Amino acid sequence: MPAKELELIERIRHAAARRGSKRGVGIGDDCAVLDIPRGHEVLVTTDFSLEGIHFRREWHPPDSVGHRCLARGLSDIAAMGGIPRAAFLSLALPADLPQHWVDEFIRGFLKLARRYAVTLAGGDTAQSPDSVLADIIVVGSTPKGDAVLRSTARPGDIIYVSGTLGASVATLEELRAGKKPRPASSRRHFYPDPRIAPGRYLREHKLASAMIDTSDGLSTDLRHICDESRVGAAVEAAALPTPRGKDALQLALHGGEDYELLFTAPPKKKIRAKIAGVPITRIGTITRDKQITLRTPDGKSASLEPHGWQHFA
Repeated sequence: MPAKELELIERIRHAAARRGSKRGVGIGDDCAVLDIPRGHEVLVTTDFSLEGIHFRREWHPPDSVGHRCLARGLSDIAAMGGIPRAAFLSLALPADLPQHWVDEFIRGFLKLARRYAVTLAGGDTAQSPDSVLADIIVVGSTPKGDAVLRSTARPGDIIYVSGTLGASVATLEELRAGKKPRPASSRRHFYPDPRIAPGRYLREHKLASAMIDTSDGLSTDLRHICDESRVGAAVEAAALPTPRGKDALQLALHGGEDYELLFTAPPKKKIRAKIAGVPITRIGTITRDKQITLRTPDGKSASLEPHGWQHFA
């Protein structure tokens, strides 16, 4: 079973300690004290990771669960062009969960946190009836007025996406089929890398007019941009950066948890083929009408409905 609460908190605090850090005060008081640069605005995002919904213990190693838990929040910060600053983690754990599982979860979480200089500044622990629940809050910042929103795409803007689409759900399909893909060979699912550097570059160089991360799937996340910006879109099926294999197009359109950046840019802006080492692909255009269409290589167009991830659907 997990260690008792005070001991568990101390284990997490010891693992998260950052020697010589002067960026505010973290675990140990009733509240964390965060140091936000002058002239910046605060970004705050929160996400659940629920056993049986977002991960399964029989499929996902505990360090992968911890990594994925934090990656969800970091990807939201990336989608605003932000700089992550601190994270808050609340864990509800069943009484029969081995402490080793918790230690490995924290190890995976902190390994990703240190890559992006994110402080684990606090959180909470509780006992759950029968499954693991992790709630992550990530705090970031951007210079005042510079955050890239979903609501500022304009007709004529070009649509781009980073990396590839559909790789994570392709691995998920293998797991559902009873296969056992190696985590080290399927990193886009087990250890996704939030696109912090490309998002920051796009914001600093004022290239992106609107942006979102592909956590719920291209068809759903593009709909979010179009709804917020009151525009439509035309997507070129042949342009999508898809994984290899069966149903590649459908996986790219509707698969989630890729944590790539989907963004728009005015046509006069020059977008590089790679940003911070990540490939960037032009996939379509923002239109004046509010329809989203998919154009196939034979020249036909069909409505692209949002069939990505939705809770309660």
